[in-house]
Amino acid sequence: MMSTYLFRTITAVLLFIAQPTQADAGSVTDDGRTRGSANAPITLLEYSDFTCGYCAKFFQETWPRLQAKYIETGKVRFMYRDYPRADQGIGVEAAVAARCAGAQGRYWPMHDRLFSERGRLDPGLFKGYAKAIGLDETAFVKCFDERQYLESIFRDRQEANRWGFHGTPGFILIRTVGGPTEKEPAVAIPGAVPFEDFAEEIERMLATAPRSQGEPTELHGVVAVAQSSQFIIH
Repeated sequence: MMSTYLFRTITAVLLFIAQPTQADAGSVTDDGRTRGSANAPITLLEYSDFTCGYCAKFFQETWPRLQAKYIETGKVRFMYRDYPRADQGIGVEAAVAARCAGAQGRYWPMHDRLFSERGRLDPGLFKGYAKAIGLDETAFVKCFDERQYLESIFRDRQEANRWGFHGTPGFILIRTVGGPTEKEPAVAIPGAVPFEDFAEEIERMLATAPRSQGEPTELHGVVAVAQSSQFIIH
């Protein structure tokens, strides 16, 4: 049986952030892809694809426990990022559908509905999902048909690549204020690992985390440099 320490050194790779350049930073519309308190001391980012079976496994089995123990209690802020595994097709279309729902303040209901299908997605059903969650259907269809948010979606994927991820799901655990430093680096968790592994890393970081003060770290446009790129991602 692999020891906890060995697991951490293999799959929880330590990362550092370089300062973003002006070109990297850009501006991204706040479409409500955050769950939990902005003042939570720890932030967990997920890079994911709505068609990924392991991503659906995380959503069905691990997410409810993380939500109950850490997000709803104000300990962790959760942020979702798109990582379509192909440049076109149903994964990209699902990401667009979720973003278009987010434009109407209903990102999470669409996100949850898409993942509840466990990868069995059909773009012909997205309009029905929009109606079911109470969206303005005309505005949703226009947004979807025009493929709005494509640039932002692929910018998320580029961000994941800079962290060293080349598949889904991938997670980054980071201090909310101040970001990672050489002394307190971010932790990468590749793959749909069990809840207990997330909890171990979160508790370890919480044990030394100060109360959140100041402005949360802006995570878009960061340039990540990994100590090791030997990720094992499903």
